[in-house]
Amino acid sequence: MYETSTLKEKLKLFTTILIPILITQVSMYLMNIFDTVMSGRASAVDLAGVAIGSSLWVPIFTGINGILLAITPIIAQLVGAKATNEVSNKVQQGIYLSIGLAVIVYLAGIMVLDPVLQLMDLESEVRHIAKYYLISLGAGIIPLFIFNTLRCFIDALGQTRISMIIILISLPLNIFFNYVFIFGKFGVPAFGGIGSGIATAITYWLVCLIALGIVYKISPFRTFHTLSNWVKPSLKVWREQLKIGLPIGFAMFFETSIFSAVTLLMSVYSTYTIAAHQAAINFASLLYMIPLSVGMALTIAIGYEIGGKRFDEARIYGYIGISGGIFIAIFAGLVLYLTNDWVAAMYSSNQEVIELTKQFIYYAIFFQLADAFGAPIQGALRGYKDVNMTFIMAFVSYWIIGLPTGWLLANYTALEPFGYWVGIIVGLSCGAVALLWRLLYLQKKYARMSIQ
Repeated sequence: MYETSTLKEKLKLFTTILIPILITQVSMYLMNIFDTVMSGRASAVDLAGVAIGSSLWVPIFTGINGILLAITPIIAQLVGAKATNEVSNKVQQGIYLSIGLAVIVYLAGIMVLDPVLQLMDLESEVRHIAKYYLISLGAGIIPLFIFNTLRCFIDALGQTRISMIIILISLPLNIFFNYVFIFGKFGVPAFGGIGSGIATAITYWLVCLIALGIVYKISPFRTFHTLSNWVKPSLKVWREQLKIGLPIGFAMFFETSIFSAVTLLMSVYSTYTIAAHQAAINFASLLYMIPLSVGMALTIAIGYEIGGKRFDEARIYGYIGISGGIFIAIFAGLVLYLTNDWVAAMYSSNQEVIELTKQFIYYAIFFQLADAFGAPIQGALRGYKDVNMTFIMAFVSYWIIGLPTGWLLANYTALEPFGYWVGIIVGLSCGAVALLWRLLYLQKKYARMSIQ
């Protein structure tokens, strides 16, 4: 990161940060897609087992990752304030915390995995695959959380291309390991869907080791000495990260878990309807990587400027992000409208599923309009370290407004399953408006501070 003085310089720096983040996020999302698609090539039972396991894992992973994301604004503000001597301690404490969180997740999984799967109306074989897919994947949780902490440190310095390179290396490796362990190649037994969990865990270990090597050996990271002269774990520093990270984590958990809740509520409809819903959500989630990446880039840029007390520059980056969100929303809506036939056919050859998927995609156009506006603003607020209000807004907009509205529309109007999508659209729209109000309030607050 570096200081900029003109709008052109800001746009250039912001784009330099954003594009690698976008490629990284899309590549990470593709890993999950390849796990599911390649498992489906083994059998329908393997596909169902991995899909169930993934639906349980993703909200938990997203929530924990939100906690780890707190490192980004913390480091960005320290670098902006030229307090680089404090960076090493923050990163080391973040690594300690990531290991602690991984252990908690793993122990919680041991206690609740069987009861949760038993509550679901699953065939015994599907339940078996889902269980051991998650157990296999669990072997890579610790390195995954360490990697995410290191990635936040790398990105906070504006070196987002490094994270991109690591993930671009790991994606083909993940596909190769899936091929080996799912289908049983090179003398390895065929594990089916469980093999995708093994492959993912191995990939997590590899990306962690690569990130550790880069941070230890390559400039500018090695100048911070984050992997040498280790300090003792500090509850005080953990509290600082958790104070920022927990609200981010809960906000992201509320956002991702609502889709799992809607999927469960839609189980009363036909298999074709559920399949079409999942297909549309899957593609819309891929498009969501764009505004999510804009938000992550804003966290870095605004955090850096706030750390240097350049509040006017932070406000300009906020406007760049909001403008980008609007452009992205229009572009993504156009893509969805023009490609709905192709997208629907990509997920299924069944004509009824294709027609239903196309209908869901039309709702997804409005769905992503609100998301593409709100996600960049969330990232901007994280740059200000303003996370508590975002957490409250996420809970209210998704679970108090969105889900009940969807349930009412689905059960008491002719919309039926599409009612849940309308409910989510309403919730996301309310959340986006509230987030914009909060950002404008903070910008005015910091503008007054710059005058004083």
